[in-house]
Amino acid sequence: MLPEELGRLRSEVSEIDRRIVELAAERSRLAAEIGQVKDSANQQIRDFAREKEVVGRARLIARESGVSEDLAERLMIELIRSSLAVQEQGRVRSLGAGTGRSALVVGGQGHMGGWFVRFLESQGFSVTIADPEAEDGPRDWREAEGPFDVHVVAAPLPKTSEILGQMAAAPPSGLVFDIGSLKTPLRGALLKLASSGAKVASIHPMFGADADLLSGRHVAVIDLGDAEAVEEVRRLFSSTMATLVEMDLDSHDRLIAYILGLSHALNIAFFTALAESGEGVGRLSELSSTTFDRQLAVAGQVAGENPHLYFEIQHLNEYGGDSLAALAEAVDRLRRLVEAGDARGFAELMESGAAYLEEA
Repeated sequence: MLPEELGRLRSEVSEIDRRIVELAAERSRLAAEIGQVKDSANQQIRDFAREKEVVGRARLIARESGVSEDLAERLMIELIRSSLAVQEQGRVRSLGAGTGRSALVVGGQGHMGGWFVRFLESQGFSVTIADPEAEDGPRDWREAEGPFDVHVVAAPLPKTSEILGQMAAAPPSGLVFDIGSLKTPLRGALLKLASSGAKVASIHPMFGADADLLSGRHVAVIDLGDAEAVEEVRRLFSSTMATLVEMDLDSHDRLIAYILGLSHALNIAFFTALAESGEGVGRLSELSSTTFDRQLAVAGQVAGENPHLYFEIQHLNEYGGDSLAALAEAVDRLRRLVEAGDARGFAELMESGAAYLEEA
C-alpha cells in the first residue's frame, strides 16, 4: 500500500471517528430529553425491556452489516449506561431536594468526600467543606459556620471516630452520617452520638469516587435506632437508582469481611504470588488466558488503591480474621487435593462452589 493511500484511509477513519463521537453526543442530548419526559410522566428511569430491545436491534444490524455482534452489544451497553447516567443526574438536579438547605462535608477534599460534595451540590445544597487540606474554608469542622441540615463525615476511620465523639459533646441539629467502610471501630462513637440526641445514621456507599451512575449500586444504611435519620438518608438517594440495604452494625462488618476483606486479600495474594514468582508480568501476559486477563485487571485495580485504607479494612474489622482464615484453609485444602492426586475431591470442590454461586 502506498504511503499516500494509507494517509487517505486513515483520514477517512478519523472522519468516521469524529462522526461517531458527534452521534454519541446527539444521543446523549436526546437521552436527557427522554429523562425529562419520564420525570413528567413519573416513570422509572430504567426500562430493562427497552434496553433488551436496543441491544437486540444492534446485534441484528451488526449481523446484517458483517460486524461483530459482540462489539455492537458492548457499544450499545456503554451508550445505554451513559444515557442512564445523564437521566439520573438530570433527575437529581430537577428534584432539587437540597434547595435552600445546607450541608457540611468533613473531609470533602478526599475522593469519596469529594463525591458527596458533588452529589449534594447537584441536589441544590449549599455545601461547606471542612478539611485539613482545604485551601478555602475551615480546616477543622468545628470552625465551620452552621447550622447545617446535613453533616457528612468522610474521614479515615480513626479520625471519623474522633469527630463523631466531638459531635456527641455538642450535638448538631441536622442529620449526621459517616461513610466508613467499617462500622465496629466506630461503634462507641456512633452510639454515644446517638444517645446524645443527635439525628444520626451510618452509611457505606458500595462504590468508588468515580461512580457516575448508581443503577446497580448499593448503599448500606446502618440503623442506629433513629427512624427519622434513616428516612432522611433514604430521601437523599431517592432520586437515584441506588439500592439501599438496611442492616445493623455487626451484620455490616461480618458481611464486609467477605465482600471487601476476602476479595481484597485474594487479589493481594494473587499479585504478591506473581511478583515473587520470578516470572515477568509481560511474559505471563504473552501467554495469558481469559481468566488470567480478568484476574490481572482486577488485581491491578486493587494494587492501585490506598494501601492504608485497605489495611484498615483488614485490621480494624472484628470479623476480618474469619475471612482470612477461611481463605488460608481453602488454599491449603486445594493444595492438599492436588498434591494427593485426588481428582474426585477436586471435582467436588468445584461442584460445591458452582452450586453455591448459582444463587447469585
